[in-house]
Amino acid sequence: MSTPPPLAGGAQGPDALRPLLAAALEGLYTGAAARRGPFPAGGPEAVADRVRAAADPILPHHGTGPEDALRTLVHTLAEGAADPADPLCAAHLHCPPLAVAAAADLAASALNPSMDSWDQAPAATALEALVTRALAAEIHDGGDALVTTGGTEANQLALLLARETPANPGPVRLLVGENAHHSLARAAWLLGLPDPVTVPAPAGTLDPAALDEALTELGGPPGTFLVAATAGTTDAGLIDPLDEIADLCAAHGARLHVDAAYGGGLLFSDTRKKQLHGLHRADTVALDLHKLGWQPAAAGLIAVRDPRDLHALTHRADYLNADDDTDAGLPDLLGRSLRTTRRPDVLKIAVTLKALGRTGLGALVDQVCDQARDFADLIDAHPGFELYDTPAISTVLFRPTNATDDHIAHIRRRLLTEGTAVLGRADLDGRRWLKATLLNPHTRPGDLAALLKLVEEPDPAPTTAPITAAAPDHPEGSTPR
Repeated sequence: MSTPPPLAGGAQGPDALRPLLAAALEGLYTGAAARRGPFPAGGPEAVADRVRAAADPILPHHGTGPEDALRTLVHTLAEGAADPADPLCAAHLHCPPLAVAAAADLAASALNPSMDSWDQAPAATALEALVTRALAAEIHDGGDALVTTGGTEANQLALLLARETPANPGPVRLLVGENAHHSLARAAWLLGLPDPVTVPAPAGTLDPAALDEALTELGGPPGTFLVAATAGTTDAGLIDPLDEIADLCAAHGARLHVDAAYGGGLLFSDTRKKQLHGLHRADTVALDLHKLGWQPAAAGLIAVRDPRDLHALTHRADYLNADDDTDAGLPDLLGRSLRTTRRPDVLKIAVTLKALGRTGLGALVDQVCDQARDFADLIDAHPGFELYDTPAISTVLFRPTNATDDHIAHIRRRLLTEGTAVLGRADLDGRRWLKATLLNPHTRPGDLAALLKLVEEPDPAPTTAPITAAAPDHPEGSTPR
């Protein structure tokens, strides 16, 4: 019988990992060098051809060995990656993760705790309790938080908790702004709730007067309605007037959820957390640290003002949380998520918090927000471009002066096909805009000037047959969560 491959854990795990890490790091290095920019050139078919050439056969009769497989496929993935560590990759809420967080994620993968029972993850259970309570305390005194895969899961949980709260006299009705993330309407569908009531957001933020009118017109006993506000919209990074919305929720007896998946990172900044004034009044808050937290995905949370709301998630499975084990003091994890098996994503978050502290994270937040202001100033001073508005967080919307909406979409696809820059798109106020979401603290003014130069360059004359398959555009607001 042949000797099985080495394992990542145990006392021998680090020795087994060292040569493999060297091969993986080599693949990352050579792949990025081969890509030569923020995005692979050539369009979808060219990328797929390179992947097929490297990966086929994907299940050979005899394997190539671990180091060769790592070098080959990590190189291929890196060569074909949209690299958020490149300053010109700025389309989405897709952050470049901190090296210290990625290293912690490797340790989590090697140890592989499963966060569905204490006997699979004793230390990770204790660490998760410390981190979630500390982050919840940033919003609510005496609150609690659960780890999620991101804003989408957090928003789904917010609707579920609203539906299951004892104060709710019947089916909950969701009210959202036109600017709300698509996951909220999808969560209502998933939970069998009525279609959300959509409230106008004429300036990109939810209109309190329109919300008041909608709540008055709908009527109903206290606890019937859930209002979802946004702190950091996907398209422009705008923040709803949270205090005014909280006042209306209190007056109408409505529950309040704030989707702060993007803007929640402002809590770390002493100068910018005031933009979230009123956040503490929400019953639930979605946070996402793989945006303004520089974590590898996934790193989401949902914070709750009243920990008793989480009782709705209580669930029993004898092999995971038998009553007598719980009575004997073993922590119960099934009520901490709707998932069963889940990774210890809390480790990378904990390592980052400890390594950088509030001041370190706050400095990163301030850096990218300052970059956005600088970029907006650069656009505003340029006669060939039009700025949408002063950025609220780190998203900048702009467009070439007098360009048509179709041409703006074409510019974005041209840059993708060239592999020279990655920009998003947003349709606001009846016009299409290019979107730069700045999340890279290493970006420099020269990078931003270069980005504008690439956008204004005329299309090159075709030298080969045109590529017919264009990179797919995500509908606005559908940034992966």
